[in-house]
Amino acid sequence: MYIAMNRFKVIIGSEGAFEAVWKGRDSRLEDVPGFVEFRLLRGGTNVEEGYTLFSSHTIWRSEEDFLNWTKSENFRMAHRNAGDNKALYWGPPRFEGFNVVAGV
Repeated sequence: MYIAMNRFKVIIGSEGAFEAVWKGRDSRLEDVPGFVEFRLLRGGTNVEEGYTLFSSHTIWRSEEDFLNWTKSENFRMAHRNAGDNKALYWGPPRFEGFNVVAGV
């Protein structure tokens, strides 16, 4: 199993708009081989630096399934308007990928 996460620092006051982007997004993940689950997570707010932390969290059957998706037309379609929302972010998203340790 593989977990892919993108961490987003969203400018304070833009949280609702950021969530709306994700709620209205046609990710096409349900049609992708190896996709298991998606969650959008909302973390704490760093008032001093001016952002609220979010993470998109997908679970895949394998890292290979995730990598295949990133090379697919479904991926390109799901991310085609990503640049339109840069004003919501405090810096670029940060990707983190993890293979699940079996037996733990």
